[in-house]
Amino acid sequence: MKPGMVPPPPGEESQTVILPPGWQSYLSPQGRRYYVNTTTNETTWERPSSSPGIPASPGSHRSSLPPTVNGYHASGTPAHPPETAHMSVRKSTGDSQNLGSSSPSKKQSKENTITINCVTFPHPDTMPEQQLLKPTEWSYCDYFWADKKDPQGNGTVAGFELLLQKQLKGKQMQKEMSEFIRERIKIEEDYAKNLAKLSQNSLASQEEGSLGEAWAQVKKSLADEAEVHLKFSAKLHSEVEKPLMNFRENFKKDMKKCDHHIADLRKQLASRYASVEKARKALTERQRDLEMKTQQLEIKLSNKTEEDIKKARRKSTQAGDDLMRCVDLYNQAQSKWFEEMVTTTLELERLEVERVEMIRQHLCQYTQLRHETDMFNQSTVEPVDQLLRKVDPAKDRELWVREHKTGSIRPVDMEI
Repeated sequence: MKPGMVPPPPGEESQTVILPPGWQSYLSPQGRRYYVNTTTNETTWERPSSSPGIPASPGSHRSSLPPTVNGYHASGTPAHPPETAHMSVRKSTGDSQNLGSSSPSKKQSKENTITINCVTFPHPDTMPEQQLLKPTEWSYCDYFWADKKDPQGNGTVAGFELLLQKQLKGKQMQKEMSEFIRERIKIEEDYAKNLAKLSQNSLASQEEGSLGEAWAQVKKSLADEAEVHLKFSAKLHSEVEKPLMNFRENFKKDMKKCDHHIADLRKQLASRYASVEKARKALTERQRDLEMKTQQLEIKLSNKTEEDIKKARRKSTQAGDDLMRCVDLYNQAQSKWFEEMVTTTLELERLEVERVEMIRQHLCQYTQLRHETDMFNQSTVEPVDQLLRKVDPAKDRELWVREHKTGSIRPVDMEI
């Protein structure tokens, strides 16, 4: 049994036991019965006649379109399940009744549907929750289809725009992190230059002995430390700052590609939606003109009026065909937009995960380089510690005396 098709209640089909060949009975969401010809896809509110040659009731409405969702046939669109199907807007050329008075489409569109980003969805209150693509995760694809009110309450922001803002913010954070590392590199370079300059200072260079050797090693350790910090700054540039900047440029290209792609699809979808509304209004005007001319024919029979009716019927049929074509184009654009939204949100999610992981790895590299720098700095002062332990004031005094002595004190004979 097809979705939406239900067996008739007892006693309801008392006028005729069975429907004509090719006809099936359905219930609209409001509980009103209508009939569909499975061969021609015609629909009607009135029971079709089971006797050949006997037309249906004058108030019936038939259509060559299949049942639609929110006024549009939603073939291939997951957002529109068959259970919400109801009547199309097209009217047959022989109909003299205005569809607007009998079709539930307009009323149901207001009550059971919601339009977001020019896409018509069933209202959340009338539909069960949609199955999540990633039930165990807070996936971008599952939670950014609807609009969200901005903090100031002045309007709404599309869910996809929120995703783009998140990605753009991530790109800005990456830029600022690169600038931070660049400042750190500059500090290291300046520090290394100042250490090297201080190591060449001549202050206290005349110190002698074992203390003089230790002092000379203190000054040399500054030069060694300066070299360590220069190497640290160079590695920061090549292993942290530069990869961050390169990744940011590639990230920027991917973001631009996603942004333009979805923006173009949304513009196309909005254009198709506007075309459908325009075709719908045109069809309503043609039907109204046909009804008016039909009433004139009932009042006054004339060849001219009959010709006008034929012409009005042709225009009404053409308007219906135009609406069918616009609806088909809209459905294609909607289906394409849906597929690309899924693909693009998954891609944005992948890019964000990749961005966070990449930054984490390079910050880990920063801390590793920092630990290595501390280790090398420690190695530069170890020789100083060793020499300071060997400083011997007595030995220094003895060496100095030997080098700078002027003579020895001798005993002098005294006469009494």
